[in-house]
Formats: sequence, C-alpha cells, structure tokens
Amino acid sequence: MDIKSLALVAALSPLAGSAVAGLFCRVIPRFVAHSVTILGVAVSFIASVLVFQQVTAGATLNTDLYTWASSGELRFAVGFLVDKLTVMMMLVVTFVSLMVHVYTVGYMADDPGYNRFFSYLSLFTFSMLMLVMSNNFVQLFFGWEAVGLVSYLLIGFWYKRPTAIYANLKAFLVNRVGDFGFLLGIGLVAAYTGTLHYADVFVRAHDLAATTLALFQGHDWSVLTILCICLFIGAMGKSAQVPLHVWLPDSMEGPTPISALIHAATMVTAGIFMVTRMSPLFELSDVALSFVLVIGATTALFMGFLGIIQNDIKRVVAYSTLSQLGYMTVALGASAYSAAVFHLMTHAFFKALLFLGAGSVIMGCHHNQDIRYMGGLAKKMPITWITSLIGSLALIGTPLLAGFYSKDSIIEAVALSQIPGASYAYFCVMAGVFVTAFYSFRMYFLVFHGKPRWDEMPHDEHHHDDHHHGGEPHESPWVVWLPLVLLAIPSVAIGFIGIGPMLHGDWFGSAVVINADTHPAMAQLTQAFHGPVAMALHAFSTLPFYLALAGVVVAWFFYMKRPDIPAMIQARVQPLYTLLDNKYYFDKFNEAFFAAGSRLLGRGLWKGGDQITIDGVLVNGSAKLVGAIARLVRLVQSGQLYFYAFAMITGLLLLLIKFNRV
Repeated sequence: MDIKSLALVAALSPLAGSAVAGLFCRVIPRFVAHSVTILGVAVSFIASVLVFQQVTAGATLNTDLYTWASSGELRFAVGFLVDKLTVMMMLVVTFVSLMVHVYTVGYMADDPGYNRFFSYLSLFTFSMLMLVMSNNFVQLFFGWEAVGLVSYLLIGFWYKRPTAIYANLKAFLVNRVGDFGFLLGIGLVAAYTGTLHYADVFVRAHDLAATTLALFQGHDWSVLTILCICLFIGAMGKSAQVPLHVWLPDSMEGPTPISALIHAATMVTAGIFMVTRMSPLFELSDVALSFVLVIGATTALFMGFLGIIQNDIKRVVAYSTLSQLGYMTVALGASAYSAAVFHLMTHAFFKALLFLGAGSVIMGCHHNQDIRYMGGLAKKMPITWITSLIGSLALIGTPLLAGFYSKDSIIEAVALSQIPGASYAYFCVMAGVFVTAFYSFRMYFLVFHGKPRWDEMPHDEHHHDDHHHGGEPHESPWVVWLPLVLLAIPSVAIGFIGIGPMLHGDWFGSAVVINADTHPAMAQLTQAFHGPVAMALHAFSTLPFYLALAGVVVAWFFYMKRPDIPAMIQARVQPLYTLLDNKYYFDKFNEAFFAAGSRLLGRGLWKGGDQITIDGVLVNGSAKLVGAIARLVRLVQSGQLYFYAFAMITGLLLLLIKFNRV
C-alpha cells in the first residue's frame, strides 16, 4: 500500500471501531465492543508502523484529501502531512492507546457503561491522530477541539458523581480559554498570510516577522510575536501550563485508563506537538520563546511541589504529569524542540505505565486510592510493583532509562540557552529534579513497602464505587498486567535507542527548524554528545543525578525510617502546607474572580439590562406612555353632542385667530 492509503487506514480505523461500539452500545455484547475497538486501534498501530518504515526510507506525504470550503483565495481543506515528526507521534499515540484499550477490558469489567467507554476511547484516538496528521490549521483545530470534547465525555464518564461533572465542566471551560487564544492565532495567520496550509505559512514567516501591529498607541509589536503567543495560549490550555493548569488534577475523576490516555500520551502533549510543528514561526520571535520558557519553568517546579503533599495515588501522578509538561515547555522555549518531543515520547511510555500501575494498585486495594492506607504491596502484587518501580526510576531520570536521556538533554539545553529567562528556567528544572524524585519515591515507598496499612482505613472513607470492603490486596488479572509489562519495555529502552538519531542525528529533518545562529544550544549539545553509554556514565558526575539520588534517599528516610518527621515538618511550616494544600489558591481565585465576576455581570445584565432597560423602559415603558396619552385623549371623548359642537367652534375660532382673519 502507498503511504496515503496507510495514513487513511491509520486515522480512520479507530473511528470505525468507535462508531460500531458507540452506535450499537445498547445492543451489542461486551466482547464485541472491546474486540472491534481493540482491532481498530491495533490496525491503526500496524498501519503506523508501516508508515514509519516508508518514512524512514525517505517517503513523505503532504496532500489535501478534499477541500471542505473556500472563501476567495482562502481554502479550508482536510489534508495529511506525514513526516518524521508526525510518524513518531502516530506510533506513540496508537501504541499507548492500544495498551490502554487492552487494560480497560480488565479495569472496567464491572462497569455498566463498558461499551460506551470503549467507544469514547477509540474516538479519542481518532481525534488525536487527526490533530497530529494535519497539514493545515483547519484540520489542526478540528482535532484540537475533538480531543477537548471527547476528554469532556471521558472525565465525566461516571456522570452520577457530582465531582466528575464538576471536573469535566472545569476541563471544558479552561480549555475554551486557551482555545480562544489559539483561534485568535489562527485568525492572524489567515489574515496576514492569506493561507492556512503550514507549508505556505512557513514560507512567509520572515515577512510576518517584519510586519508590525500597533496593539497600543505608540507600541509596535511584531505580528509574528503576537501570533506565536496566541498559539501558545492554546497550548497552555491543552498542555496544562500555569495558570491554565487547574483542570488537569481534577480530571482524575475519570476512570484510570482515561488518566493514562489523556494525561500521558495524547491530549496534554498536543500543545507540545503543535509548538514543535510551528518551530519555523517561533524561531523568529525571541519574545515568544522567552514567554514559553518562563511559563514552562514555573509549571515544572511549582506543580512538582504540589505532588509532595497529595495522598490520592492518581493525583500524585497527575501533578508529576504537570511538572513533566513544564519540562517539555521549557525545552520548547530553549529552542530544543527535538528534546521536547523526545521527552514527550519517553514520558508517554513511563507515565502511561505509572497511571496504569496506579490503576492496578487501586483494583488490588478494592478501589482505595489513598496511599496512607496502602503499604507492603510489593509481596502481594509483584508484577505491578516491578513495573511501577521501573516507571518511577524512568521518571526521576535514572541513567540508562528512558526518562534520563530526554530530561538531562532538556536541562543541558536550558543551561546553554541565551534567551531572557533562561537562568530562572535552569534553576527551576534543577530544583525540579529533586522534587520529582522526592514525591515519586514518597508514593512508591508508601504504596509498596513498609508495614501493611490497608486495614487501618476509616470505614466511611471507602470509595463510593467500592463493591467489597476490606480483604487482602491481590495481583490484577493478566489483561491488566500485560500492558504494564509491554509499557515497561520502552520505558527502559526507548531513550537509549532514540537519543542518537532523534536529538543528535538529522532524524526530524525539515520538520523541526532551528535557527542555529541565534539559538545554538542544540548544536552545542550535539558536539558534546558521544553516544548513549558515554552520556549515562558521565551522568554519575553531574548535579541532576545527585539531586535525584538525594530526593530518593530523603523520601526513604522520611517515610521508611522516621515517619514522624513529615508530621513534625508540617506542624512547623503550617502556612506553607496550607498554601500547597490549597494549590496556591488558583481555584479559589478563579471562583472568586472569574466565576463570581461572570455571575455578577450576568446578574447586572439581567436586572439592569433585561428587567429595567428592556422590560421596564422599552417594552412596558412604551406601553405605559401610550396608555397615558390615551387617558388624556379619553377625557375629550365625552359622547355629548353639544360638547363636540362647542369644541369645533372653539377650534375654528383658534384657527381664524392664528391666520389673522379675526
């Protein structure tokens, strides 16, 4: 098959599976629903592998499938751009999605919405593939909004829980804020270039950089800078960067397979992918890159701090996702786009592994998610334990594992970056290494080691979807642990294999553009690179390694040796704990300012605008005016003949006087 047909198969087979499972979800048996969706995603994965082979051999695809609409010179088309950046994303998305589909068979076995769930999962995969394969902004926006919509359906999957409904609405609204910026950016592209195709826009990038726009009187901004910042605001919503990060921790209300799919491999990485795809534009604006760098660094460090105090196993992993997305964003700001998508790829595997591992623990502990009531699970759940340990080690950047190669490359790139804000970013990513190691291994030790605490749980704290209280934890069925094992393999090996070609070879080719004269960080890194083994050996003498080691040791000491210390520290720094516990008051501020403010505005428009102005003055006021005039006129209409005769004579007399006839 040619590359175009394969690309179509890859994109459309999950849609076909989703349609069957979704449209007939009430009539088909469960095995049909999961078989058809797993088959669809498996076909998509195989097609992606075949596309990968063709792209590696030198083939690329940039074609419009059909024109959806045209307006003057502007064409809105659906089309595919398949190059090495796209195909890497296709492989990651389809592989992780396939693992999640298989895992879901075991995890959602008791759920009444089983068929509907599989339908959403496949629809999500289709949406993400449309996003990464697009060759123009229209299709990019379609995929962008589709993943947003399906994530809304998935986060609120258990729609009888008030918390789930609150969380999915929050995710939806916060993403709309980012999407508003994204749409403005696309609008600027269309207005200033007259086209929405990537290739045509990139050709005109230098003209855009030279064009200025006076946002405020006397302040001329480069159109390109405004455009890039607007596009990045879209990425901030999807990829959960401060201050649009508030939706991601709450979205843990969805079932665990969703957390793994949305928050590891697909939706949250859409923003990172998009900025990388737009590298020819971002490279020409240091202001935009600086903005990206500072936002990413802030997210990387401050969201990590929040992971330290969480007790819900899924929320710890969620905050680590936020922090790692911050690292990717920092790499984008430092012009290390290839390092950002390389970290995106490695992170997709080990974060999906950690989420699914957390889900396996939740199943084994009868739907308890509180890590304070776990402990000693290593003996009870050996496969989950080993795979979770691999995931945690990859996350903290252990040399030779996947996370190490991508994370250390980002830290090095930031160290070499000349962009304003780089020194602040360097501090944040360095401090973040210790924080990441600390919260990851705090969770690891509390869950898998120490004395078992699963009997100490207060009875009323059991999760409300719990079907069976208490009981010994147990290893999960094979459909649950097999995906863990398959995800653990790339979590170990993918960094070692990928770093040479992806970061220091010309793997991405023209898909990623770096202006080496002004942003030399990646070029300098490549000169210093002497193979994956040398890099791992060198790591033992670098600061990040010792920071990560310190984080693990401190976590071990606090939670295994002296569990009384964390409580003592908490008592000493109560205000700081309160600040972290309230997530820096972002939610409170949003509720008090934006939510209450919009309600106030709404009430003002309703009372002042609707009731007083429209109803009071315009509608009822005009009726009252007519009524008042009518009442006055009615006094004249007496119905008596001599009165009318008198009025006529009087009127005639007045007219004569007026015209001087009397």
